[in-house]
Amino acid sequence: MDLDTVRTFVAAADAGRFQEVAAELAVTQQAVSKRIAALERELGVRLFTRNARGADLTIDGQAFLPHARELLRVAERAAASVQTGRRPLRVDVITSRSAQSALMRAFHRAHPDIELDVVMLFDIDTAVAAVRSGAVDASFRAVGAPGRPLPPDIASVRVLDEPLELLTGPAHALAGARSVPLTELVGHRIWMPGIVPGTEWAAYYDDLVAAFGLTIEATGPNFGSDALLDTIADTPALATFMGGRTRLVWPAGHGLRLVPVTDPTPVYPHSLLWHRDNPHPALPTLRAHLAAGAPGHDAAGTWTPDWVTPA
Repeated sequence: MDLDTVRTFVAAADAGRFQEVAAELAVTQQAVSKRIAALERELGVRLFTRNARGADLTIDGQAFLPHARELLRVAERAAASVQTGRRPLRVDVITSRSAQSALMRAFHRAHPDIELDVVMLFDIDTAVAAVRSGAVDASFRAVGAPGRPLPPDIASVRVLDEPLELLTGPAHALAGARSVPLTELVGHRIWMPGIVPGTEWAAYYDDLVAAFGLTIEATGPNFGSDALLDTIADTPALATFMGGRTRLVWPAGHGLRLVPVTDPTPVYPHSLLWHRDNPHPALPTLRAHLAAGAPGHDAAGTWTPDWVTPA
């Protein structure tokens, strides 16, 4: 059903005179008559009867009028849902307990008037494709993976360098340490079943292993964070790396320990990606918020792979 004809019908029902409708819609009176006639043919009923003063609704016209108004309201809501600035800012954070999710929660607290839609995409190729297509407005990633530069229409900026900490159970040899130099982790088994080959975090840990001779095991199925914490708590021979801004909750009885890693501190670089032509008015606000709260990058005593995008 053509919305122009419906809009013309509602205007005519309200005005009662085709001449006034023509002036309101900036069309000829003949065009108004043709639109009404077309709608009547489509519906198979007469909607108006002419009289000396103008036009009155028939019984069928009276029955159709409330539905016609609702059609126009639905059309307006549909158009508003995709208009720039009228829809939520959609951002990919990978996982709900990540440092990226914490950054978005802080942004929401600072800007509660900006409606957000937070999604979780798995790999960087999916995220970049979503940013390019407009399916998401921005994505947090570690940019860029070696040999996989970003497309020229995708912009990025470093927003957080997250230090890694060693998570151990109470019986682990390093559980009582106040800190541990990275080189002293050589020979210790670090278990990280969430590392998936081909991902950006796999590339990060591959380089960390190569640079410092560590032993990182990704064996076994990944049953999630709860199973990981249970295993680390119960197995003295295993430890794992945990991002310093990652928020996990574990039972007090686990006796888990977080030990800072130093000399150097490996940091995981988080960047924000967006399409250079994305017009969403909240996107510059997000970027400004992240820039204002971002500490310095590549600080002395820290380590990142050579392929990470400079700050």
